[in-house]
Amino acid sequence: MDLDLRANTSAERRIIVRYREGASERVRHRLAASGGRLGREHDSIAALSAVVSAEGLNQIAADADVLSISSDARVYAGAAQVTTTITDERSRTATVDDSGRKGRLPITPPYDVQALRQTLGIRLTDSASSVGIALIDTGIHPSEDLRNRITAFYDFTSGRAVAEAPSDPNGHGTHIAGLIAGNGSLSNGRYVGVTRDARLIGLRVLDAKGAGYVSDVIAAIDFAIARKQKLGIDIINLSLGHAVLEPAATDPLVQAVERASAAGIVVVVSAGNMGQHPKTGEPGYGGIASPGNAPSAITVGAVRTRATATREDDEVAAFSSRGPTWYDGVIKPDVLAPGQALVGVSNPRSRLGKKKALQADVAPYLKLSGTSMATAVASGVAALVIEAHRRDDDRGGALTVNTVKAILQYTAIAVPDPDTSTPAAFEQGAGALNAAGAIALSRAITPTAWPSAPWVQNAVVPFTVIAGRQYTWAQHIVWGDHIVWGDTLAYRQLAWSKHIVWGDHIVWGDHRIFGRSLTAEFFPIWSSHIVWGDHIVWGDAEHIVWGDLDDEHIVWGDNEHIVWGDDDEHIVWGDSIAEGSL
Repeated sequence: MDLDLRANTSAERRIIVRYREGASERVRHRLAASGGRLGREHDSIAALSAVVSAEGLNQIAADADVLSISSDARVYAGAAQVTTTITDERSRTATVDDSGRKGRLPITPPYDVQALRQTLGIRLTDSASSVGIALIDTGIHPSEDLRNRITAFYDFTSGRAVAEAPSDPNGHGTHIAGLIAGNGSLSNGRYVGVTRDARLIGLRVLDAKGAGYVSDVIAAIDFAIARKQKLGIDIINLSLGHAVLEPAATDPLVQAVERASAAGIVVVVSAGNMGQHPKTGEPGYGGIASPGNAPSAITVGAVRTRATATREDDEVAAFSSRGPTWYDGVIKPDVLAPGQALVGVSNPRSRLGKKKALQADVAPYLKLSGTSMATAVASGVAALVIEAHRRDDDRGGALTVNTVKAILQYTAIAVPDPDTSTPAAFEQGAGALNAAGAIALSRAITPTAWPSAPWVQNAVVPFTVIAGRQYTWAQHIVWGDHIVWGDTLAYRQLAWSKHIVWGDHIVWGDHRIFGRSLTAEFFPIWSSHIVWGDHIVWGDAEHIVWGDLDDEHIVWGDNEHIVWGDDDEHIVWGDSIAEGSL
């Protein structure tokens, strides 16, 4: 039941209760005694979900065994999805029957026509076949591009984990899966994913409208942690989120992400699409969604590549959420990845797949924009990094979660920044992903080196050649509210060990080393453009920024063609965000 948490005092509330160690049974008993309906037990964060009345909520809030009570908030695919229309009438469209098999295709199409792999520096020989990525989303349709690599599928939307045949009534999850690992077979190689061969574990938590509850997402994360070895899960992709409602330390979804990271799973999360005022075009800061504010997560913003491999024409996507994080003031996003106007495979029968305005020039592919898409690309790059180290490391030792994140940041390439009045890190973190550089650095690191000893065994030059041009790496790491520069990855330090989770400060041996504190220095600048407040600017407390966050009130378009309206039968066109007909 979809409960209205803003209702009057007689209404029921969906909540998540965190309790003291050993108090689970007592709290469950008191919840039941107060008339509450008990939901899932969330073992990883010592919490349980429930539906309670206002009176019951007051009773449980006074319980000495209860540490905190949070809203079992609605989560949405992409934390406010932005989708992109096709405007080139000259494009030829393939025909696809209901089975998803390819029909007529363009003649001799070029490989990777949108230059996704090219701009990342990915070679044909780069692989991620041993890497497992858990996709917590709307599901996965077993397209020809993906069919043989969906190794497990579970549906959590019924209140429990149910093993089922892969499916996706919405289409968002399939598009994400295609960007991660689609082999491009239905497009003759025009539209391929980052890895083309990674294994996919589908954990469906969102319904046909792309919406769900925090409790379902936490259950899927707990499931992934418990079955990490059995299912071979190396990465969790979370292209979803909700408004930040509380500090990261008490946010149940954030804490579930932290537990997954501590368990050795790389968690890649979308930053959100709340980076720009829809009417004025003014950038907004502090719009990172939850769980993108999780310190240990690799939080991904979107970059617009204009479908070219070169980086000179890249720019931060206008919709991409900017940091720092609300409440905690942590610098996010961590990195950027291509996320604007990306074509990926989808389910032609799905909710999104049926929207003509979203269909690409080859069926059954869709052209979408959002940090959801950028997160998928980043998950693919992380998989290539993990695989490269596994293949080439004959010295033993796996890359830790922190090391993977640091490698992606250290080798990133700065995106041109036309506005220097605010720190670029609030928009792009360390910069845009550079898969070629990250793969090279991962192969050179020896995790078994002694603490404080050099662990980069082979000389690695800090630049990468992409499309015939040389780009220098960022060579810094964003950690908490600081940026740390220099040879931070040259030595094996405590920060890169297995049981250290990315936090507010870097611990190097017995010393704390602090870099430049951006949040303190630039607070007066970004604080005048805050996205969140007592109520969310450009929306209300339940509906973020651009409407109701489901695709009944969806925002479609890229920077050049914005579509405002309820569906593709009621479209309002504009030439730009600032000048559109609103």
